[in-house]
Amino acid sequence: QAQTQGTMRITASQPVAVQLMPPLLARMRMALPDVQVELVASNQVSNLLRREADIAVRMVRPEQGTLVAKKIGNVGVGAYAHRSYLARRAAPRQPADLLQHDLIGSDNDTAILRGFQSMGYGVGPEVFALRTDDLVVQWQAVRSGLGIGFVADYMARNDPDVLGILQGMLPIPPLPMWLAVHREIRTNRRIRAVYDFLAANLPAML
Repeated sequence: QAQTQGTMRITASQPVAVQLMPPLLARMRMALPDVQVELVASNQVSNLLRREADIAVRMVRPEQGTLVAKKIGNVGVGAYAHRSYLARRAAPRQPADLLQHDLIGSDNDTAILRGFQSMGYGVGPEVFALRTDDLVVQWQAVRSGLGIGFVADYMARNDPDVLGILQGMLPIPPLPMWLAVHREIRTNRRIRAVYDFLAANLPAML
């Protein structure tokens, strides 16, 4: 028990930290009561090598060779809108219809714009009624009925008033989720215990 006692610093993207980590950490508290957690909610890729975190939940595979990375699942992403928005505006029937709607997207991240380009629609940032790089703000804007947003399926699953749009019709690839950790996991019992708990319990939540 003393070997697992102490603090663990975990970093995860904002949506993961807001939606998935609290219920997961509540269960981990019962399983590993001697571990305190520092949770860093950031979309920046924290540098595990510089000790900014002990364990990272990431949507990109870490490149550093001294890290151990395990793919724990895929995160589906889809277009979603609140019932209140769809009560005002007819739901899109085909991808091209999205361009006639109020869209919620990112400011600096061009992934959604590239998605439109892959479908043959060369649009710029002006296509979005709201642009923000804060993914939690995007989600809250969708829930507020502002427009159609592109969010992780696990975010929308908990709100029955947010409905999927054009499901199966949009070329949105799933995002891989990785668990990254220092190689010293082999000798540190606390890191090993937390890593094993996250690896065993996160996949089912996706």
